[in-house]
Amino acid sequence: MKKKFIVAFLASLVCFTLLYSTVLSSVFNRPASAVTDDPNDLNNETSDINPKVKDEILFLLLGVDAQSVKKSKGTRTDTMMLTKVNFETGEINILSIPRDTRVYVNGKQDKINAAHAYGGADLTLETVNDFLGLDIDYYVKIDYNIVQEVVEKIGGVTIDVPFDMKYKDPTAKPPLDINIKKGVQTLDGKNAHDFLRWRHNNSYTVGYKDGDVGRIKAQQYFMKELVKQTLKPKNLLKLPGLIEAYFTNVETNIPLGTMLKAAASANKIDTEKMVTETVPGEGKYIGDISYYIYDREKIDILVNEMFENYLN
Repeated sequence: MKKKFIVAFLASLVCFTLLYSTVLSSVFNRPASAVTDDPNDLNNETSDINPKVKDEILFLLLGVDAQSVKKSKGTRTDTMMLTKVNFETGEINILSIPRDTRVYVNGKQDKINAAHAYGGADLTLETVNDFLGLDIDYYVKIDYNIVQEVVEKIGGVTIDVPFDMKYKDPTAKPPLDINIKKGVQTLDGKNAHDFLRWRHNNSYTVGYKDGDVGRIKAQQYFMKELVKQTLKPKNLLKLPGLIEAYFTNVETNIPLGTMLKAAASANKIDTEKMVTETVPGEGKYIGDISYYIYDREKIDILVNEMFENYLN
């Protein structure tokens, strides 16, 4: 239960870095379309990187097994989501990669979440690109603190909890004391964080029937609801607080100029056009180690459908 599932931040990333150009431009005191050549401009050193597809961005979302992104060196990733947002059509494509997926990392077969422990975000991008046959430039790395902050700032998230979730682990960092009842309810920051971290009860009698894949589906459901509810008009004025949380708890190589350019046309984002998929495969023990073994034929078809413009 020490794993921390951090997908909630994707919602705020989409909402305040890609949707509301007016808020972003007021924070940085310039219009969204103004990307200058000033050498003092934040992230200007990479602002000349043009997107591979106009009005679109592709990035790898990484949730790290650490209490802070600033202290994440040598840690594994818990969550890995390849995300494509098209600002012209409003479509969002998300492919979740189970952390135990067995791939080549530094020339040796290992779990894909080990790539970050060995070589940080750079090796993780290289590993995912090799695995999926893609050309991904950008990443967003987050820590678990962002979950509570974002949910608290928008006043909670209403979801349908599938069953009672109870778990205690005083040795976890931070300690876990999960107690969420089944049914439709509005989760505060702590309970939203606990919902994403929950795996099974202490007795192991209650858990997701399909293991990690079931947990990923729950994360994707939560994320959709968070995006939808963050987009409500009442939350527009709360976006500056989300931006503050972003810069506190996020590491990314996405240039500010790219974010601002995207924001200018991102009002077309439509949560009803959000497609979520998971790398096809199944769990399997090799020796005494549990892996997720992907289906190469199925994944090639899926990647071609979702990310055809980024194939190597």
